[in-house]
Amino acid sequence: MRLKIQRLIGPWWPGDLDGFLALGLNNLIQILLIISLCRSVLGYPDALLFGQILPAAGVSLLVGNLAYTRLARQLAADEQRDTCTAMPYGINTVSLFAYIFLVMLPVKLAALNGGMTEAEAISRSWHAGMVACMGSGLIEIAGAFSADRLRRWLPRAALLSTLAGIALGYIALGFLLRTYAHPLVGLTSLAVIVLGYYAKVRWPLPTGLMAVLLGMVLAWSSGLITPSPGAWQDSIRTISWHPPTLQLQILWENRADLFPWLGVIVPMGLFNVIGSLQNLESAEAAGDRYATRTCLLIDGVGTLAAAALGSCFPTTIYIGHSGFKDMGARSGYSWLNGVVMSAACFFGLFELLALLIPIDAGMAIVLYIGIAMTAQAFQATPSRHAPAVVLGLLPGLAGWGAQLLKAGLRAGGLGTAERPFNQEMVQQLARGDVWAAGAFALEQGQIITAMLLAALLVFAIEGRFLAAASCSGCAAVFAWFGVIHAWQFSTADTVVHLGWGTGQPWAIAYAGITVLVLIARRLPKQQQGN
Repeated sequence: MRLKIQRLIGPWWPGDLDGFLALGLNNLIQILLIISLCRSVLGYPDALLFGQILPAAGVSLLVGNLAYTRLARQLAADEQRDTCTAMPYGINTVSLFAYIFLVMLPVKLAALNGGMTEAEAISRSWHAGMVACMGSGLIEIAGAFSADRLRRWLPRAALLSTLAGIALGYIALGFLLRTYAHPLVGLTSLAVIVLGYYAKVRWPLPTGLMAVLLGMVLAWSSGLITPSPGAWQDSIRTISWHPPTLQLQILWENRADLFPWLGVIVPMGLFNVIGSLQNLESAEAAGDRYATRTCLLIDGVGTLAAAALGSCFPTTIYIGHSGFKDMGARSGYSWLNGVVMSAACFFGLFELLALLIPIDAGMAIVLYIGIAMTAQAFQATPSRHAPAVVLGLLPGLAGWGAQLLKAGLRAGGLGTAERPFNQEMVQQLARGDVWAAGAFALEQGQIITAMLLAALLVFAIEGRFLAAASCSGCAAVFAWFGVIHAWQFSTADTVVHLGWGTGQPWAIAYAGITVLVLIARRLPKQQQGN
């Protein structure tokens, strides 16, 4: 048994500790985000969070990290070298935000508007999140067999700008507002991150750990967090064995929930596949060549394991392989991350960690992720595609703005049975130069919209007018059936409006664009510089 374990985990390297701190801290922030958002945004009870969702997430982290550890050990043995670094792996940050705000929250609000109790609405939104997670895993597995074809079909600017739009709105701007609400903790931690990762300052501790520890000290000393004795008792009470349990029957009974949310699930699955491909290319450039199909299958199986056991949050290969290699991390950091994170999930330790480490102390790392993803959209695409990147950013920002606007309206007393959302509200906002109708239209199917708009402009810039026309034509079809843009009021929200001709105004507009693009294909082109 000891020999088998040694073969799996390999020898210990000093750089593995630094790698574990970096990867483990990243995963810790993701799980703290899950706890914070599921409580504050979705109202999930601790029994669901610590009894079902986190143990399932722990299994997915354990499965993936052990599998990537084994791949690294095999590569090291095959190539007779001890410098192979395992692929970093964990919970997908962007999918976390997308599924909470674009799937689970709308499902809960719709359930409440339909007359369900709070408990029933929470259960309904949890089930929808599990199904969305399952859909993402299936796309990842399918992508293992067709990933290169997908990468050739979609322009990089279309994929990265769409991803950056969500990162900039839901991640960066959302947490930037919170940073400036608590400036001492937020801005100081952000300065550590920016100076460490961008100015290459060498802190006494790893940059991420330094930022979190400093944020914790400032949060506690400034009185930003003052947990009550009851909170400590509750956190200690959650420390017990929480075994993951299969939820296959729930997935089967709610399988129809895949279809209304394909506009979110399919693009997020594609992003995960393409992002994994790019990260594998990065690893190969650093000297570690892993089999594409095997790595993507591991990612997909990890996500399916999460969904089957009750988690709503897909996993992914993380960016930064070369950074972990530069730290001296090999295979040990990966299995150590999987074992420690999963153990904390199984034993309910994150409630206590959430009290010790306030989200304000760690959100600088999330802000950095949002900034890095947005910057990558410009850095990893040709400069002539920059206008397409900007265009692809806008639907995600509009969707985030729509969420913010509706939250403000609900806080102001609208969205109740006595004062439901209505068209008069939209007209009043328009008179104040707030075009809520446009924000609500961009919110529905925002990921597909961003991808098609950016791809259209890339193809147009490249003179590929038939490909550009196919993008606007697809947008017209999607709009006609309500997959994008078509919306309707519920009591306290705006929801997708699927059906024949529900998105007619936008469909006609996209059809007009298609005609113009086809006409432009026949017209002479301006000389460069005119």
